[in-house]
Amino acid sequence: MDINLLGSLAVCESGTSITPTAPKPRQLLAVLALHADQTVPVQLLVEELWGDHPPRTARNTLQSYVLQLRTLIERALERGPDGGPGGEDGRPSAKDVLATLPGGYRLDTRGGVVDIREFEERVGCGYAAMARENYPDASRRLRDALGLWRGDVFADVRTGPVLEMEIRRLEETRLCALDQRVEADFRLGRHRELVGELTVLASRYRMHESLHRQLMLALHHSGRRGEALAVYQRLRATLVRELGLEPSPRVRRIQQSILAARAPEPVTALLGVEELTRAG
Repeated sequence: MDINLLGSLAVCESGTSITPTAPKPRQLLAVLALHADQTVPVQLLVEELWGDHPPRTARNTLQSYVLQLRTLIERALERGPDGGPGGEDGRPSAKDVLATLPGGYRLDTRGGVVDIREFEERVGCGYAAMARENYPDASRRLRDALGLWRGDVFADVRTGPVLEMEIRRLEETRLCALDQRVEADFRLGRHRELVGELTVLASRYRMHESLHRQLMLALHHSGRRGEALAVYQRLRATLVRELGLEPSPRVRRIQQSILAARAPEPVTALLGVEELTRAG
């Protein structure tokens, strides 16, 4: 079974989609796929599907959704991996793939590809390369990891409290990976190439200080000192208006360094010892 969650939901068994179109079964599949190869408690599934006020029939309705998913799985198993009839010998049943266990259900991937796991593994390799100061390898690995994203996670799934929490976690993981990939590119002297990408990101994440700091540096090293300072002013205005906070001392030090510089300084001079040793 192959599971893609970093964008629109796509779950395939034996090469055939088992993703339902109905909102509730689709939401149920998203939670099971998110916790693939683990037992997901019934109570957690009920909380996701109905929040704090589940109907009295919630567990029976949940069982009917499970049966709908098993019907899709069974059809996929019957078609086989090449789209033809599946063989009987050794072929798992739908109840094997979506198993009922004490207290919950488990979706068994049987060694298939799960894009979230691929993403986290590649990000871990990228961070390890950063720690070794192998910036070309770090940039490549983190870029590969970020390339697995096909859009906003669970973009076409109705979400409850469980999925909403996971969306926030994954988005933060994605931003941290992006921050480190940009940092690696800075070490490789790719300042001009980063300006366009960082401009878009700073516009999307208007209060994300690290992205604005990196855009300031990219602009400054591209000879665009005035624009770099304007980025700081926009960030400060947004933080003061939305949160009543000033930019962090780290960002203010970058602004002061740019103000004092007559020409672009080496990136290591602006980043300073604190930035060179930062963990993200």
